Amino acid sequence: MLDTESTTMESNGNAFLPDLPAQAADWSLDQVPPQPVANVVPEGSDSSLEGLGQEQQINQQTNSSDLGSVEKAVEQFQLASASLFQEEHPPPPPPPPPPPTEEPDQAVQYASEPQPEVVGQDGSQDGTEVPQLEDGMELEEPARESSQEPSVPTEPTLPSEFEKLFKICEDSPEDFNAWVALLQYVEQENLLLPARRSFDVFFLRYPYCYGYWKKYADLEKKHGNIQVAEEVYRRGLQAIPLSVDLWLHYLTFIKENSDLTDPETEGRIRASYEHAVLAAGTDFRSDRLWESYISWETEQQKLANVTTIYDRVLGIPTQLYSQHFQRFKDHVQGNHPKYFLSEEEFVQLRLELSKSSLSGMVGEDGESNVPQEELPPGTEDLADPAKRVTEIENMRHKVIEVRQEVFNHNEHEVSKRWSFEEGIKRPYFHVKALEKTQLNNWKEYLDFEIENGTPERVVVLFERCLIACALYEEFWIKYAKYLEGFSTDGARHVYKKACSIHLPKKPSIHLLWAAFEEQQGNVEEARGILKALEETIPSLAMVRLRRVSLERRRGNLEEAEALLKEAMESAKNATESSFYAVKLARHLVKVQRSLSKAKKVLLDAIEKDQTSSRLYLNLLELEFSGDVTQNEAEILACFDRALRGPLPLESRIVFSQRKVEFLEDFGSDINMLVAAYEEQQKLQKESDALKRKAENGYDSSQEPDAKRQRVDDASAVAASAMTDMQANNSAYNYNWYQQQYGGWGQNSWGQYSQYAQYNQYYPPPPT
Repeated sequence: MLDTESTTMESNGNAFLPDLPAQAADWSLDQVPPQPVANVVPEGSDSSLEGLGQEQQINQQTNSSDLGSVEKAVEQFQLASASLFQEEHPPPPPPPPPPPTEEPDQAVQYASEPQPEVVGQDGSQDGTEVPQLEDGMELEEPARESSQEPSVPTEPTLPSEFEKLFKICEDSPEDFNAWVALLQYVEQENLLLPARRSFDVFFLRYPYCYGYWKKYADLEKKHGNIQVAEEVYRRGLQAIPLSVDLWLHYLTFIKENSDLTDPETEGRIRASYEHAVLAAGTDFRSDRLWESYISWETEQQKLANVTTIYDRVLGIPTQLYSQHFQRFKDHVQGNHPKYFLSEEEFVQLRLELSKSSLSGMVGEDGESNVPQEELPPGTEDLADPAKRVTEIENMRHKVIEVRQEVFNHNEHEVSKRWSFEEGIKRPYFHVKALEKTQLNNWKEYLDFEIENGTPERVVVLFERCLIACALYEEFWIKYAKYLEGFSTDGARHVYKKACSIHLPKKPSIHLLWAAFEEQQGNVEEARGILKALEETIPSLAMVRLRRVSLERRRGNLEEAEALLKEAMESAKNATESSFYAVKLARHLVKVQRSLSKAKKVLLDAIEKDQTSSRLYLNLLELEFSGDVTQNEAEILACFDRALRGPLPLESRIVFSQRKVEFLEDFGSDINMLVAAYEEQQKLQKESDALKRKAENGYDSSQEPDAKRQRVDDASAVAASAMTDMQANNSAYNYNWYQQQYGGWGQNSWGQYSQYAQYNQYYPPPPT
């Protein structure tokens, strides 16, 4: 079983992976950026070496001090992972390529589809080649012997233990241990079809587990499916292009399964290394990848290429930066300059040294007393042995001197990041929570890089962070917000990746994604995001209210009203229904200006939930919004409805006090005022009696549980009502509703965690 806590689960690097194809046979040059690594194509391709002549240009671009803009970095990152989102649910393994020259083991069979008994090179069941026309249409098969029965695809019988483990994973996809047990079982039992089914579904949820990509590829290789194993590696590198370990395993696989006698093999391997360093070479812990590249070029005796690679890595802040420079000096001291320098650089350096030596021999008249020596053409050695030795040493010294300046600058950059890198204890993905110190370290590191680093390094660091912190939406949100100012497509890609794969049940980032799409004018996309989220997490008030507000902003008032009515009807309990009733009433009176419809909604809701003080309060607010002298009867009727309802005693006392206050200020009949005052005094005495009873040692624990529960619930409701209806003791206050709801809408959507955050006035329904 894979040790997911091991440090070998590291997956470092950046996200600049050129597009890796879904099928090797269809990997065309238009799928990769205009880089010299476009020659990474299947063996036998005529275009496998087309890009080799541009390697020097790439090396020079990589060494430039300006590492690129955010737009370029994001564009490369999107290109690296584009195939992940070509479909919402990518197919498990890649289908067999169409050419009839494919080997039988290259045909990928799906565990969920009928499996042919024998698969030929062209896909026929018995291995017999099917005649084809030039346009690819199949001809009628020749007649077979009557005794031969046609081959019928049959569904393979899967082991019962596999079905049991797979069912557990289907029922609890968040149970990582269940997935580990399933993958361990199919690997130990060497079951290819169940393994494909298990790995493909597993990677839809956990694509950052690089170790399992290697296990998948090893299993295909074990069954002789070399081409399919390579496709598995490529799918893994598309999903996690920052994994140095996965790149090294892939490069080893390429070298082990390449025909060394093929003249195109060297170019193909070199292009694969270029893919690797472009994808993960700027990572702080990418030293092993660079060392592997250098070692391979040294084995090919391409010392000039080795120098070029050193020129690139010496300008990148990495963990072993000092070791690279020391090895570079050994490389220079141990080889002749004409071998580790390109011919152009060698000739130019020779001319510079010749001119500098002549300038040291200038006489008093300002002219050289020594005639300039005629230099041999190209990289030929000087005729004089003494001068030849001197020239070689001077060249070596000059080469190291130039790189020393680059090294000094790089050392300074490393020192600024060293403490942050030391704080990263778990750079790989795991479902276990990270320590708070590590989370803070990532936050501080990102803030530092945003302020001081280049756009490329910022993108790289975000991608590294999101491997270790893939389950923390705050980092995804921070990344998307950073990209919004530079690349709309980049921000959309981050939102989609987070919500579709890693955080399918995190509402905040989904709401931000919907808001982002609405800002871009993609209203239908925003609707789809919110609707899909509500299907994933039903009965979540913040999502339904966001859908309502979206329709309201678009002018679809009837649709907004319908959504609120639907929420009321589908509510699981009276409390939830009352919540949406209040929202619907406010929508009707404030947006649609329909006081009568709003009043009817509240009255109907009160009939269903007579214990909700919020409904009475909102009904009072509606009546107070008009002329109180004209609405006196309606207002008093509302007070009486609350006082005669099954509200707790404390709530009825508050409503009684408000009724007295209203009659004092606006009442037209003194008799009604006196009656209201007497009723209020009666309720107050009843409350005082209960308090004295409690102070004299009344033990409520002696009551039956059901009765005690009713009392507790009533007390809780009453306490909440008291908060909503507190009055100013120095004067009558009929603006209590505005005071309670004046701050409505000030909270950002991303901060909602429960109903109370829509005004701090309503508790969430029970879950």
